[in-house]
Amino acid sequence: MLDREHISEIDRVLNGEETGRDRLVSDSWRRCVEHYGMDPTRPDPAYIVSETRLREHREQSERLIAIARSGLQTLFRQVAGQNYVLLLADAKGVCVDFFGDPRFEDDLRQAGLYLGSDWSEDLAGTCGVGSCLVTGEAITIHQSDHFGLAHTPLSCTAAPIYDTSGQLTAVLDISLLRSPSPKSSQNLALSLVTASARRVEMANLMASSRRDWVLRFSTSPEFLDVDPEAAVSLNGSGRIIGMTKGAEQLCPDHSASLIGRHIDDLLEVSVDDLPNLMRGRPTEERVLRLKDGRALFGHAIAPQSTPVTSRGRAKAQLGALSGISGPDPVMEELAQRACRLARTSVPVTILGETGTGKEYLARAIHVSGASGHSFHALRCAGLTAEAVRALAKAAPGTLFLRGVEDLCAEAQGALLWLLDDRDDLRVIATAGPQFDAATNPIRSDLFFRFSGAVLMIPALRMRRDFDWMLERLFRRRAPSDMRLTPAARTELAGRDWPGNIRELAHVLETALATADGQVIDLPDLPPRPPLRASQAEPEHDFEALLAACQWNMSQVARRLGVNRSTVLRRVRKLGLKPPE
Repeated sequence: MLDREHISEIDRVLNGEETGRDRLVSDSWRRCVEHYGMDPTRPDPAYIVSETRLREHREQSERLIAIARSGLQTLFRQVAGQNYVLLLADAKGVCVDFFGDPRFEDDLRQAGLYLGSDWSEDLAGTCGVGSCLVTGEAITIHQSDHFGLAHTPLSCTAAPIYDTSGQLTAVLDISLLRSPSPKSSQNLALSLVTASARRVEMANLMASSRRDWVLRFSTSPEFLDVDPEAAVSLNGSGRIIGMTKGAEQLCPDHSASLIGRHIDDLLEVSVDDLPNLMRGRPTEERVLRLKDGRALFGHAIAPQSTPVTSRGRAKAQLGALSGISGPDPVMEELAQRACRLARTSVPVTILGETGTGKEYLARAIHVSGASGHSFHALRCAGLTAEAVRALAKAAPGTLFLRGVEDLCAEAQGALLWLLDDRDDLRVIATAGPQFDAATNPIRSDLFFRFSGAVLMIPALRMRRDFDWMLERLFRRRAPSDMRLTPAARTELAGRDWPGNIRELAHVLETALATADGQVIDLPDLPPRPPLRASQAEPEHDFEALLAACQWNMSQVARRLGVNRSTVLRRVRKLGLKPPE
């Protein structure tokens, strides 16, 4: 009965009748039918992306997840007793972080209130995350506000999170599987999620602006220093280079972008006045006058004066590529070269063993290039001509060919046709470390379409930043109170890792899932896989392995699966000596 009433009401809204629904809800229902072609009579279940896609979304949101986690844990502690679940979704609507009661895990999975759920409006219909992404506004979608019948028991309250340039980058959502009937029961939830989203934006701005002035605002002096309402970051000349979304509402002419404007265009204050607004003065005396006559209270935070090393400056210039490595000279040189290539249209081929992060590097190159371009990914194994021709009218951008050595003849012909017709698609291809066009059945006229720069990613066992990679992967997956013992770290550092970063990630996920307590020790680690058939390393690889392990003979022996004495004999036989 209720289902029929819900469908009938949607029909009436589509016919222009007023049914008492919020305007945002009615508008979303119209989009669902008229733009997305959805059928309200179909109880479509929640959609959960694959583990591979979830990993990609989490990697791209890694920095935001790290910055937001502390604040989200605080929010969850506030609402957990009322059976709320907390979701952080990226700009595409995919849940990349999650807090919920494990007792209801099965119910939450089924309802889509779980990690990896895709709540984009064109897939899930009217819902908290999806409608928030479309409107850019905080919103409550309560029970029958939802378009899809499968979601009508839920109550979802969401608020947008904007990045420092004012672009919508994520959505924070708190939801209930079942809720009190009145929509007004979620007013407190709306206030909490909006405040938490604002604090995430503030934390992101502060983390991005350590070398710049930050001016924080509040309409009340009591909360200025502890919970300001908005902020901007300024360069040395007083030009705004970053902001929280609230700054648009607090400053006049907020319909125009604040980025690039001088602070004295908006406030009766210059960059030279900022020291007078620092914490040394009482908050009630730190008054800012806006050009329209309003008054705010301001708190200025000076740039950090810690010297920046040349390595730190180089890392900062890499942008999205800064996340591919830690302190490893080979990887740092690779990132620098990739950064230079990202600004061009030169085709790139990325070589490396399975699991070394070839696709991650390809996406980082794409993100570091021209903004606004699309990323079109094709898996070459099993690729059909039809799949290639489907890109004939695709948006300009990057054409990513995964495993180019697996291309069949039919797909090669279709790719040649596509690249002849589309010079606005920049090719980035990946292949195994031994890829050689001369020994692979790739037609020469196609090969020369995507042959250009070649980037070789070293195997994990050959990298000097293993400890950095281990900590990065562990912290991305582990709760904040989990830790690895020194013995577990030593064991992991000594493994061969034929599956490279992917294998390390799976080992950590297994250990986290099976560990009993807050500490992961040797017994919690899954056993090493059987050694590869041949452990004989070419001479140049053996030297590289020594360098990667910083001449720690025991660690080299563990990675090779041999005795330490065997390593010492080989070092002496080759006449190798550690660097001075």
